[in-house]
Amino acid sequence: MSTQTRKDQGQEHLQRAKDSASQAADKAKEGASSAFDHVKDAASQVGQAAGSAASAAGQAVGNAASTLGHKAEDATAAMGRGMENLGEKVRQKGPESGFLGSATRTVADALENTGEYLEEKKLSGMAGDLTDLVRNNPIPALLVGIGLGFLLGRALRS
Repeated sequence: MSTQTRKDQGQEHLQRAKDSASQAADKAKEGASSAFDHVKDAASQVGQAAGSAASAAGQAVGNAASTLGHKAEDATAAMGRGMENLGEKVRQKGPESGFLGSATRTVADALENTGEYLEEKKLSGMAGDLTDLVRNNPIPALLVGIGLGFLLGRALRS
């Protein structure tokens, strides 16, 4: 074989090697791209699952809070009915005349009125009334808060 033929064969082999390397690189790029797409899809699915789990947990907490709120409202109404009944019993069992009769009527009226208020307004209505009271009388509300804080501090220190 001549030198030129060997040189041509060498270049041909070199070209084939370059083509094979190029094809291998292209396949590696495709494989990496495919793997990246799979990882991206898996990450998306994990994110969606986490979002769904968080949403379900939030909904469960919201439902529990709503149930607790309804139970507190019902308990407040029941306490109001109990106070009304106690007022009626105090009125029935207490003296009807004299100083004690007047005191009995006053206590019975207060119990019945408070019971009606609790039964009608429940906790949500009481919170609204308290907010309105503080909004309409901010200075006295502040002074009452300071006084209660002072008394609570003294009670807890002892």
